[in-house]
Amino acid sequence: MIAAHYHWNIKHVDRPSAEVQALATAADISPIVAQILWNRGYQTAPAAHDFLNPGPEQLHDPSLLNDMDKGIERIETAIGEEQQITIYGDYDADGVTSTAILYETLNEMGAKVNYYIPNRFSDGYGPNVAAFEKLIAAGTQLFVTVDNGVAGNEAIAAAKKAGVDVVVTDHHELPEELPDAYAIIHPRYPGAEYPFGGLSGAGVAFKVAQALREEIPQDLLDLAAIGTVADLVPLVDENRVLVYFGLQLLKQDERPGLLALMQTAGIKSDDLTEQSIGFGIAPRLNALGRLDDASPAVELLTTVDEAKAEELAKMTEQKNRQRQELVQSISTAALQQAVDADHQDRATLVISGHDWHEGVLGIVASKVVEATGKPTLVLNIQAGRAKGSGRSVEAFNLFAALDGHRDLMTAFGGHHMAVGLTVPEDQLTALADALDDEAQTQALAQSGPSELPVAATLPVAAVTPSLYQELAQLAPFGTDNLQPLFAFESATVTQVKVIGKDHSHLKFQLQEGQHQLNAIQFGAAKYVDDLTAAPDDAAVLGTIEDNVWQGRHSLQVMVKDLKTSVTPVQDQRTTTLHAQMFTTVGVYVFFHRNIYQQLRSQLPEQATAILVDGTTQAPVTAEQRVFIVDCPDMTVDLTNVLQQLRPTQLTVYLYKKESLSQLGMPTRAQYAKLFKFVATHQQVDVGHQLAQLATFLQIPKTQLVFMIQVFFECGFITIAHGMMNGVANPAHKELTTAPSYQLRQQQMQTEAELLQCPTAALLQRLHAPFEQK
Repeated sequence: MIAAHYHWNIKHVDRPSAEVQALATAADISPIVAQILWNRGYQTAPAAHDFLNPGPEQLHDPSLLNDMDKGIERIETAIGEEQQITIYGDYDADGVTSTAILYETLNEMGAKVNYYIPNRFSDGYGPNVAAFEKLIAAGTQLFVTVDNGVAGNEAIAAAKKAGVDVVVTDHHELPEELPDAYAIIHPRYPGAEYPFGGLSGAGVAFKVAQALREEIPQDLLDLAAIGTVADLVPLVDENRVLVYFGLQLLKQDERPGLLALMQTAGIKSDDLTEQSIGFGIAPRLNALGRLDDASPAVELLTTVDEAKAEELAKMTEQKNRQRQELVQSISTAALQQAVDADHQDRATLVISGHDWHEGVLGIVASKVVEATGKPTLVLNIQAGRAKGSGRSVEAFNLFAALDGHRDLMTAFGGHHMAVGLTVPEDQLTALADALDDEAQTQALAQSGPSELPVAATLPVAAVTPSLYQELAQLAPFGTDNLQPLFAFESATVTQVKVIGKDHSHLKFQLQEGQHQLNAIQFGAAKYVDDLTAAPDDAAVLGTIEDNVWQGRHSLQVMVKDLKTSVTPVQDQRTTTLHAQMFTTVGVYVFFHRNIYQQLRSQLPEQATAILVDGTTQAPVTAEQRVFIVDCPDMTVDLTNVLQQLRPTQLTVYLYKKESLSQLGMPTRAQYAKLFKFVATHQQVDVGHQLAQLATFLQIPKTQLVFMIQVFFECGFITIAHGMMNGVANPAHKELTTAPSYQLRQQQMQTEAELLQCPTAALLQRLHAPFEQK
């Protein structure tokens, strides 16, 4: 069974209301687009028109930003007096594009300007006292921060003491105590009246450039678009305008650096979208700052030297590949740790390792969260301290969870979904326990999966080029303007296969009648067997994309989530067991103590062995692969275990060395023969002479053992110290009342239900427990 990672909230946009039909007519748009816009708050024809037709008139007056006029005046004074201006940036894609925007603007205005990008590892984020002092000593007379500064109180105070002004341009959350800067230009400054608070750092820098140039700086829209998409700010209002026109500029861009970067990344200008930025350009710009110094990124964006651009683009691509390799290797180790015995039962994860590059641990934490659904900290241990990043899920406020445990940490900061921290190595266990306690406090276990809004459930035949073109009107997509998701629940899955250089991706086809639709899910190769085993039971959730291959266009589904309700079952029923059956990590279920004791030492180290024998109950565990080793005495025992464990994949060996059904119940003649023997023989050594007795009575040994047990339970014989004696004048008792007799009947019925049936009937019986959930 493949469990969905999200709760699918179907909005049924394919069933527009009467009000939406009226909106569609008034705005001259399709009903399905009108319903999506209505759901997102655009419920009048003018609002829908403005959203679908971004224009420069939708950009707000930059002077409405707090301290904008004051900051512009100070910058212009510095230009006029030829004061050294230093743009103090940040090392991520938003930070380097912000820096490039102001650096180009001030250069064109004749300013004496340079830039400084702090190093993630030596300077940290934001204004750094030592860095400020070094720059002041080198001649800086005015700092302009971009994408940082509102939390730089100490460094800004040091600059002011040295007689150097600081103009802060930032968009991050405002702390309670703001720095004593000359000006703070911020879209959400308390009491300010700027109409849109969702600008990125690059967006704020663009507004500063707009104010300095007294016109819309159209040549900087490409940089503003990259920073806006990269920083995951809301793609509505002013940001939508910046990205909409920025993408148009990027398609015909003449910046040598961006041209070279896109070429090395394999991005074709004709096919460029916001996804090209989010998954192609931005990660490469981020790679420089994650691994080393991000200053070359600004040089790449601003250089006019084609040879230099190609050199920097190649270096950037090399760094990005290095980042990808680091993420892959650390993620593999982290995911293995996430499911080991120390972590698999925890509600949250604190994962650590040695020699893990700290610049990529946030990415790794995101991958672990995506794979496990658990809030996760990933930390590198070095010299007695663990430093790294954390990522969370919507239902768990990670910052609040850790904020009350600052005594366990030496450095900490972040927000609801992401944190950075440093912890003494000897406090890691205490931190992990504290985080699990906070998960209980926040009722994480009761929250369920995060919710995803789903536009509609569609048949495959509904996915047409015209539908794609209608939906494309809503682009560019991003935060607060998500690309519509659609569910496909009635199609059959065919042609399931693994693709990609590292065989990590899943590709398949949705087939419904005469209609087919390709689908792909990145990083989902692990589902290939499960999906193949349940082709008619899969539900697929994804976006509709235009796939271009060798100049040919075709529609496909980019899968966001996937689920099957039927647990894939492998029928491997056997009468013999061998070592190869016990090499996979999972849960191995035993119903008989002797088999359990013989085999539990043969299981993999990380495997779990469960004995279900009426005295030991199976614990509730996380969903995982389950192996049913031996055949239970009663089918209901197996049903109960399956309901409790909820396996993602089930393999049944149902081992039984000898079939009782083939042996059958003893005949009346056999019982009479044994009864006559015990009445005439005393002190029979059944402990040592059972084989001889079976030969003498001409009764199979296994059958004879059963008959002796039934006689003993009915009081017909006594057995002491291995010696059997008949009981004189025993009370009358039906053989069928003996517990062993009743157990044999149950075992034979179970064999008929589980061992003697065809595979199809077995699968139907094994799936029944899950249909009851």
